[in-house]
Amino acid sequence: MNKTPTSFRVLAAISVCHFLNDLMQSLVPAIYPILKQTYQLDFGQIGLITLTSSLTSSVLQPLVGIYSDRRPTPFALPVGMGFTLFGLLLLSMAPTYGLVLLAVGMLGVGSAVFHPESSRVARMASGGQHGLAQSLFQVGGNAGSSTGPLLAALVVMPSGQHSIGWFSAVALLGIAILFRVGRWYQANHHIHTQRAKLVARAGRKIGFAMAILIVLMISKFVYFSSLTTFYTFYLISKFHVTVQSAQLYLFVFLGAVAAGTFIGGPVGDRIGRKAVIWCSVFGPLPFTLALPYANLFWTSVLSVVIGFVMASAFSAILVYAQELVPGKVGTIAGLFFGLAFGIAGVGAAALGQLADHTSIDYVYHVCSFLPALGLMTVFLPAVAGSYNKSESKEFAK
Repeated sequence: MNKTPTSFRVLAAISVCHFLNDLMQSLVPAIYPILKQTYQLDFGQIGLITLTSSLTSSVLQPLVGIYSDRRPTPFALPVGMGFTLFGLLLLSMAPTYGLVLLAVGMLGVGSAVFHPESSRVARMASGGQHGLAQSLFQVGGNAGSSTGPLLAALVVMPSGQHSIGWFSAVALLGIAILFRVGRWYQANHHIHTQRAKLVARAGRKIGFAMAILIVLMISKFVYFSSLTTFYTFYLISKFHVTVQSAQLYLFVFLGAVAAGTFIGGPVGDRIGRKAVIWCSVFGPLPFTLALPYANLFWTSVLSVVIGFVMASAFSAILVYAQELVPGKVGTIAGLFFGLAFGIAGVGAAALGQLADHTSIDYVYHVCSFLPALGLMTVFLPAVAGSYNKSESKEFAK
Protein backbone atom coordinates (compact mmCIF):
# COMPACT_ATOMS: atom_id res chain seq x y z
CA MET A 1 0.00 0.00 0.00
CA ASN A 2 1.26 3.44 -0.85
CA LYS A 3 1.89 5.61 2.13
CA THR A 4 -0.37 8.64 2.44
CA PRO A 5 0.78 11.82 4.20
CA THR A 6 -0.27 12.44 7.77
CA SER A 7 -3.41 14.59 7.83
CA PHE A 8 -2.88 16.72 10.92
CA ARG A 9 -6.02 18.71 10.14
CA VAL A 10 -8.17 15.60 10.51
CA LEU A 11 -6.19 14.42 13.54
CA ALA A 12 -6.72 17.81 15.17
CA ALA A 13 -10.46 17.70 14.45
CA ILE A 14 -10.90 14.18 15.82
CA SER A 15 -8.77 15.04 18.88
CA VAL A 16 -10.93 18.11 19.57
CA CYS A 17 -14.05 15.96 19.31
CA HIS A 18 -12.48 13.42 21.66
CA PHE A 19 -11.87 16.32 24.03
CA LEU A 20 -15.52 17.39 23.82
CA ASN A 21 -16.83 13.82 24.14
CA ASP A 22 -14.75 12.90 27.17
CA LEU A 23 -15.34 16.29 28.80
CA MET A 24 -19.06 15.51 28.80
CA GLN A 25 -18.50 11.92 29.90
CA SER A 26 -16.27 13.02 32.80
CA LEU A 27 -18.95 15.32 34.20
CA VAL A 28 -20.70 12.26 35.62
CA PRO A 29 -18.00 11.05 38.07
CA ALA A 30 -17.18 14.69 38.87
CA ILE A 31 -20.72 15.29 40.17
CA TYR A 32 -20.91 12.08 42.21
CA PRO A 33 -20.93 14.09 45.47
CA ILE A 34 -24.04 15.98 44.21
CA LEU A 35 -25.75 12.78 43.09
CA LYS A 36 -24.88 11.04 46.36
CA GLN A 37 -26.49 13.82 48.39
CA THR A 38 -29.49 14.42 46.09
CA TYR A 39 -30.55 10.78 45.79
CA GLN A 40 -29.15 9.56 49.14
CA LEU A 41 -26.86 7.00 47.51
CA ASP A 42 -24.33 4.66 49.08
CA PHE A 43 -20.95 3.84 47.52
CA GLY A 44 -22.36 0.70 45.91
CA GLN A 45 -24.97 2.76 44.05
CA ILE A 46 -22.28 5.25 43.00
CA GLY A 47 -20.29 2.33 41.58
CA LEU A 48 -23.43 1.13 39.77
CA ILE A 49 -23.65 4.46 37.92
CA THR A 50 -20.13 3.94 36.59
CA LEU A 51 -20.96 0.30 35.82
CA THR A 52 -24.05 1.29 33.80
CA SER A 53 -22.14 3.73 31.62
CA SER A 54 -19.16 1.44 31.25
CA LEU A 55 -21.06 -1.74 30.42
CA THR A 56 -23.17 0.10 27.84
CA SER A 57 -19.97 1.16 26.15
CA SER A 58 -18.16 -2.14 26.58
CA VAL A 59 -20.97 -4.23 25.06
CA LEU A 60 -21.67 -1.94 22.11
CA GLN A 61 -18.16 -0.84 21.11
CA PRO A 62 -16.93 -4.22 19.77
CA LEU A 63 -20.19 -4.57 17.80
CA VAL A 64 -19.73 -1.10 16.32
CA GLY A 65 -16.12 -1.97 15.41
CA ILE A 66 -17.03 -5.28 13.74
CA TYR A 67 -19.85 -3.68 11.77
CA SER A 68 -17.74 -0.74 10.60
CA ASP A 69 -14.90 -3.04 9.45
CA ARG A 70 -17.39 -4.69 7.12
CA ARG A 71 -19.37 -1.59 6.18
CA PRO A 72 -17.79 1.83 6.86
CA THR A 73 -20.35 4.24 8.32
CA PRO A 74 -18.89 7.76 8.13
CA PHE A 75 -21.86 9.63 9.60
CA ALA A 76 -22.27 7.35 12.63
CA LEU A 77 -19.99 9.78 14.48
CA PRO A 78 -22.42 12.74 14.65
CA VAL A 79 -25.28 10.33 15.40
CA GLY A 80 -23.34 8.96 18.38
CA MET A 81 -22.75 12.48 19.65
CA GLY A 82 -26.52 12.99 19.43
CA PHE A 83 -27.02 10.22 22.03
CA THR A 84 -24.59 12.07 24.29
CA LEU A 85 -26.60 15.26 23.83
CA PHE A 86 -29.87 13.62 24.92
CA GLY A 87 -28.12 11.87 27.82
CA LEU A 88 -26.85 15.19 29.15
CA LEU A 89 -30.29 16.80 28.92
CA LEU A 90 -31.92 13.87 30.75
CA LEU A 91 -29.23 13.83 33.44
CA SER A 92 -29.77 17.54 34.11
CA MET A 93 -33.44 17.02 34.98
CA ALA A 94 -33.67 13.37 36.15
CA PRO A 95 -36.08 13.20 39.12
CA THR A 96 -35.16 9.64 40.15
CA TYR A 97 -32.09 7.43 40.48
CA GLY A 98 -33.47 5.13 37.76
CA LEU A 99 -33.53 7.97 35.23
CA VAL A 100 -29.98 8.90 36.22
CA LEU A 101 -28.97 5.36 35.23
CA LEU A 102 -30.87 5.73 31.94
CA ALA A 103 -29.13 9.05 31.25
CA VAL A 104 -25.64 7.68 31.84
CA GLY A 105 -26.59 4.69 29.70
CA MET A 106 -27.33 7.08 26.81
CA LEU A 107 -23.98 8.75 27.40
CA GLY A 108 -22.45 5.28 27.20
CA VAL A 109 -24.13 4.64 23.83
CA GLY A 110 -22.69 7.88 22.48
CA SER A 111 -19.24 6.90 23.68
CA ALA A 112 -19.64 3.40 22.22
CA VAL A 113 -20.21 4.80 18.74
CA PHE A 114 -17.58 7.52 19.01
CA HIS A 115 -14.45 5.66 20.13
CA PRO A 116 -13.98 2.81 17.60
CA GLU A 117 -14.97 4.97 14.63
CA SER A 118 -12.80 7.89 15.76
CA SER A 119 -9.87 5.55 16.36
CA ARG A 120 -10.30 4.31 12.78
CA VAL A 121 -10.27 7.89 11.48
CA ALA A 122 -7.10 8.59 13.48
CA ARG A 123 -5.37 5.58 11.92
CA MET A 124 -6.60 6.55 8.44
CA ALA A 125 -5.12 10.03 8.90
CA SER A 126 -1.86 8.81 10.49
CA GLY A 127 0.24 8.48 7.33
CA GLY A 128 1.92 5.47 8.98
CA GLN A 129 2.71 7.26 12.26
CA HIS A 130 0.23 5.12 14.16
CA GLY A 131 1.54 5.77 17.66
CA LEU A 132 1.62 9.52 17.11
CA ALA A 133 -1.91 9.50 15.67
CA GLN A 134 -3.32 7.46 18.55
CA SER A 135 -1.58 9.69 21.08
CA LEU A 136 -2.97 12.84 19.50
CA PHE A 137 -6.40 11.21 19.49
CA GLN A 138 -6.07 9.98 23.08
CA VAL A 139 -4.65 13.22 24.47
CA GLY A 140 -7.80 15.00 23.37
CA GLY A 141 -9.85 12.56 25.43
CA ASN A 142 -7.55 12.81 28.43
CA ALA A 143 -7.62 16.60 28.27
CA GLY A 144 -11.41 16.47 28.16
CA SER A 145 -11.50 14.07 31.11
CA SER A 146 -9.29 16.39 33.15
CA THR A 147 -11.28 19.51 32.20
CA GLY A 148 -14.65 17.97 33.09
CA PRO A 149 -14.04 17.92 36.88
CA LEU A 150 -12.72 21.49 36.75
CA LEU A 151 -15.85 22.71 34.95
CA ALA A 152 -17.98 20.69 37.35
CA ALA A 153 -16.30 22.48 40.26
CA LEU A 154 -16.71 25.92 38.65
CA VAL A 155 -20.14 25.53 37.03
CA VAL A 156 -22.13 22.53 38.25
CA MET A 157 -21.27 22.61 41.96
CA PRO A 158 -22.41 26.22 42.49
CA SER A 159 -25.45 26.02 40.16
CA GLY A 160 -26.71 22.50 40.79
CA GLN A 161 -27.53 19.43 38.73
CA HIS A 162 -29.72 21.28 36.22
CA SER A 163 -26.67 23.20 34.95
CA ILE A 164 -25.40 20.01 33.29
CA GLY A 165 -27.87 20.86 30.53
CA TRP A 166 -25.78 23.90 29.64
CA PHE A 167 -23.15 21.51 28.27
CA SER A 168 -25.54 20.52 25.47
CA ALA A 169 -23.88 23.37 23.55
CA VAL A 170 -20.64 21.34 23.71
CA ALA A 171 -22.43 18.35 22.19
CA LEU A 172 -23.85 20.50 19.39
CA LEU A 173 -20.36 21.77 18.57
CA GLY A 174 -19.10 18.18 18.48
CA ILE A 175 -21.90 17.16 16.09
CA ALA A 176 -20.98 19.99 13.71
CA ILE A 177 -17.27 19.05 13.65
CA LEU A 178 -17.98 15.33 13.32
CA PHE A 179 -20.24 15.96 10.34
CA ARG A 180 -17.26 17.50 8.52
CA VAL A 181 -15.01 14.63 9.66
CA GLY A 182 -17.64 12.23 8.32
CA ARG A 183 -17.40 13.83 4.90
CA TRP A 184 -13.60 13.33 4.90
CA TYR A 185 -14.08 9.75 6.13
CA GLN A 186 -16.56 9.07 3.32
CA ALA A 187 -14.07 10.29 0.74
CA ASN A 188 -11.06 8.42 2.17
CA HIS A 189 -12.29 5.17 3.76
CA HIS A 190 -10.63 3.23 0.92
CA ILE A 191 -7.29 3.90 2.68
CA HIS A 192 -7.94 0.94 4.95
CA THR A 193 -9.77 -1.44 2.64
CA GLN A 194 -6.59 -3.22 1.63
CA ARG A 195 -6.33 -6.93 2.29
CA ALA A 196 -4.60 -7.72 5.59
CA LYS A 197 -1.59 -10.01 5.60
CA LEU A 198 -1.11 -11.62 8.98
CA VAL A 199 2.43 -12.36 10.11
CA ALA A 200 2.54 -16.13 10.54
CA ARG A 201 4.70 -16.09 13.65
CA ALA A 202 2.40 -13.59 15.36
CA GLY A 203 -0.72 -15.40 14.07
CA ARG A 204 0.09 -18.53 16.08
CA LYS A 205 0.28 -16.46 19.25
CA ILE A 206 -2.61 -14.05 18.83
CA GLY A 207 -4.85 -15.65 21.46
CA PHE A 208 -2.03 -15.83 24.01
CA ALA A 209 -0.99 -12.24 23.35
CA MET A 210 -4.57 -10.99 23.60
CA ALA A 211 -4.98 -12.71 26.99
CA ILE A 212 -1.85 -10.95 28.28
CA LEU A 213 -3.06 -7.61 26.95
CA ILE A 214 -6.36 -8.09 28.78
CA VAL A 215 -4.48 -8.76 32.04
CA LEU A 216 -2.50 -5.56 31.50
CA MET A 217 -5.73 -3.68 30.78
CA ILE A 218 -7.17 -4.97 34.07
CA SER A 219 -4.11 -3.71 35.92
CA LYS A 220 -4.35 -0.24 34.40
CA PHE A 221 -8.07 0.39 34.30
CA VAL A 222 -9.05 -1.02 37.68
CA TYR A 223 -6.36 1.17 39.25
CA PHE A 224 -7.47 4.18 37.22
CA SER A 225 -11.07 3.47 38.23
CA SER A 226 -10.04 3.71 41.88
CA LEU A 227 -8.75 7.22 41.19
CA THR A 228 -11.35 8.61 38.77
CA THR A 229 -14.33 7.29 40.77
CA PHE A 230 -13.22 7.47 44.38
CA TYR A 231 -10.23 9.85 44.53
CA THR A 232 -12.37 12.81 45.64
CA PHE A 233 -13.97 10.72 48.41
CA TYR A 234 -10.54 9.46 49.48
CA LEU A 235 -9.18 13.01 49.81
CA ILE A 236 -12.29 14.22 51.64
CA SER A 237 -12.29 11.25 54.02
CA LYS A 238 -8.56 11.09 54.78
CA PHE A 239 -7.50 14.73 54.59
CA HIS A 240 -10.84 16.54 55.21
CA VAL A 241 -10.55 18.78 52.15
CA THR A 242 -13.61 20.46 50.62
CA VAL A 243 -15.45 18.94 47.66
CA GLN A 244 -14.22 21.68 45.32
CA SER A 245 -10.60 21.24 46.51
CA ALA A 246 -10.86 17.49 45.94
CA GLN A 247 -12.10 18.08 42.40
CA LEU A 248 -9.13 20.37 41.73
CA TYR A 249 -6.77 17.58 42.86
CA LEU A 250 -8.62 15.25 40.49
CA PHE A 251 -8.14 17.82 37.71
CA VAL A 252 -4.38 17.90 38.38
CA PHE A 253 -4.20 14.09 38.26
CA LEU A 254 -6.14 13.91 34.98
CA GLY A 255 -3.96 16.67 33.54
CA ALA A 256 -0.92 14.49 34.24
CA VAL A 257 -2.72 11.64 32.45
CA ALA A 258 -3.22 13.86 29.39
CA ALA A 259 0.48 14.83 29.36
CA GLY A 260 1.61 11.22 29.67
CA THR A 261 -0.71 10.14 26.86
CA PHE A 262 0.78 12.70 24.50
CA ILE A 263 4.31 11.42 25.15
CA GLY A 264 3.52 7.71 24.89
CA GLY A 265 2.61 7.39 21.21
CA PRO A 266 5.63 9.09 19.59
CA VAL A 267 7.93 7.28 22.02
CA GLY A 268 6.28 3.99 21.02
CA ASP A 269 6.87 4.79 17.33
CA ARG A 270 10.52 5.36 18.17
CA ILE A 271 11.47 2.66 20.71
CA GLY A 272 8.65 0.13 20.20
CA ARG A 273 5.29 -0.58 21.82
CA LYS A 274 6.52 -3.30 24.12
CA ALA A 275 9.06 -1.05 25.82
CA VAL A 276 6.35 1.55 26.42
CA ILE A 277 3.99 -1.10 27.82
CA TRP A 278 6.75 -2.26 30.19
CA CYS A 279 7.37 1.24 31.52
CA SER A 280 3.77 2.38 31.71
CA VAL A 281 2.13 -0.68 33.30
CA PHE A 282 4.85 -2.01 35.63
CA GLY A 283 6.72 1.27 36.18
CA PRO A 284 4.19 2.95 38.53
CA LEU A 285 4.37 0.10 41.11
CA PRO A 286 6.71 1.83 43.63
CA PHE A 287 4.53 4.94 43.55
CA THR A 288 1.20 3.11 43.93
CA LEU A 289 2.64 1.18 46.90
CA ALA A 290 3.67 4.46 48.57
CA LEU A 291 0.40 6.34 47.89
CA PRO A 292 -1.72 4.97 50.81
CA TYR A 293 0.93 6.07 53.32
CA ALA A 294 1.52 9.60 51.97
CA ASN A 295 0.31 12.92 53.38
CA LEU A 296 -1.82 15.29 51.28
CA PHE A 297 1.12 16.94 49.52
CA TRP A 298 2.82 13.68 48.60
CA THR A 299 -0.51 12.11 47.67
CA SER A 300 -0.96 14.82 45.04
CA VAL A 301 2.64 14.41 43.83
CA LEU A 302 2.43 10.61 43.66
CA SER A 303 -0.92 10.72 41.85
CA VAL A 304 0.62 12.99 39.20
CA VAL A 305 3.58 10.63 38.72
CA ILE A 306 1.29 7.59 38.56
CA GLY A 307 -1.04 9.27 36.07
CA PHE A 308 1.79 10.46 33.84
CA VAL A 309 3.66 7.14 33.73
CA MET A 310 0.60 4.90 33.42
CA ALA A 311 -1.19 7.05 30.84
CA SER A 312 0.71 5.89 27.76
CA ALA A 313 -0.23 2.25 28.31
CA PHE A 314 -3.54 2.26 26.46
CA SER A 315 -2.28 3.83 23.23
CA ALA A 316 0.66 1.41 23.19
CA ILE A 317 -1.58 -1.60 23.88
CA LEU A 318 -4.12 -0.56 21.24
CA VAL A 319 -1.54 0.02 18.48
CA TYR A 320 0.28 -3.21 19.46
CA ALA A 321 -3.00 -5.14 19.11
CA GLN A 322 -3.77 -3.50 15.75
CA GLU A 323 -0.33 -4.54 14.52
CA LEU A 324 -0.96 -8.04 15.87
CA VAL A 325 -4.20 -8.31 13.84
CA PRO A 326 -3.77 -6.00 10.82
CA GLY A 327 -6.81 -5.09 8.76
CA LYS A 328 -9.20 -5.22 11.75
CA VAL A 329 -8.83 -1.63 12.93
CA GLY A 330 -12.46 -1.12 13.96
CA THR A 331 -12.81 -4.54 15.58
CA ILE A 332 -9.66 -4.13 17.67
CA ALA A 333 -10.47 -0.52 18.58
CA GLY A 334 -14.03 -1.47 19.56
CA LEU A 335 -12.85 -4.49 21.52
CA PHE A 336 -10.18 -2.64 23.47
CA PHE A 337 -12.19 0.53 24.07
CA GLY A 338 -15.05 -1.72 25.16
CA LEU A 339 -12.77 -3.66 27.48
CA ALA A 340 -11.40 -0.40 28.87
CA PHE A 341 -14.87 0.87 29.74
CA GLY A 342 -16.09 -2.53 30.94
CA ILE A 343 -13.10 -3.17 33.17
CA ALA A 344 -13.36 0.34 34.61
CA GLY A 345 -17.08 -0.14 35.27
CA VAL A 346 -16.77 -3.55 36.89
CA GLY A 347 -13.79 -2.28 38.86
CA ALA A 348 -15.74 0.76 40.10
CA ALA A 349 -18.69 -1.38 41.19
CA ALA A 350 -16.44 -3.91 42.95
CA LEU A 351 -14.36 -1.22 44.62
CA GLY A 352 -17.53 0.59 45.70
CA GLN A 353 -18.76 -2.56 47.42
CA LEU A 354 -15.34 -3.05 49.00
CA ALA A 355 -15.37 0.55 50.27
CA ASP A 356 -18.86 0.09 51.78
CA HIS A 357 -17.70 -3.02 53.67
CA THR A 358 -14.28 -1.70 54.69
CA SER A 359 -13.14 1.86 53.94
CA ILE A 360 -11.96 4.05 51.08
CA ASP A 361 -8.46 3.94 52.54
CA TYR A 362 -8.45 0.12 52.39
CA VAL A 363 -9.38 0.26 48.68
CA TYR A 364 -6.16 2.13 47.91
CA HIS A 365 -4.09 -0.38 49.86
CA VAL A 366 -5.57 -3.22 47.79
CA CYS A 367 -5.21 -1.41 44.45
CA SER A 368 -1.59 -0.45 45.11
CA PHE A 369 -0.46 -3.97 44.07
CA LEU A 370 -2.25 -3.98 40.69
CA PRO A 371 0.70 -2.64 38.61
CA ALA A 372 2.63 -5.79 39.57
CA LEU A 373 0.58 -7.52 36.85
CA GLY A 374 2.74 -5.57 34.41
CA LEU A 375 5.33 -8.34 34.78
CA MET A 376 3.16 -10.27 32.28
CA THR A 377 4.57 -8.00 29.54
CA VAL A 378 7.61 -10.28 29.34
CA PHE A 379 5.43 -12.93 27.68
CA LEU A 380 4.18 -10.71 24.85
CA PRO A 381 5.36 -11.99 21.45
CA ALA A 382 7.17 -9.81 18.96
CA VAL A 383 5.10 -8.29 16.15
CA ALA A 384 6.06 -5.71 13.57
CA GLY A 385 6.33 -2.38 15.36
CA SER A 386 6.32 -3.77 18.90
CA TYR A 387 10.06 -3.29 19.25
CA ASN A 388 12.41 -0.58 18.06
CA LYS A 389 13.45 -0.35 14.41
CA SER A 390 16.49 -2.64 14.58
CA GLU A 391 14.55 -5.34 16.46
CA SER A 392 11.63 -5.07 14.03
CA LYS A 393 14.00 -5.60 11.08
CA GLU A 394 15.43 -8.67 12.80
CA PHE A 395 11.91 -9.99 13.34
CA ALA A 396 11.01 -9.39 9.68
CA LYS A 397 13.84 -11.72 8.61
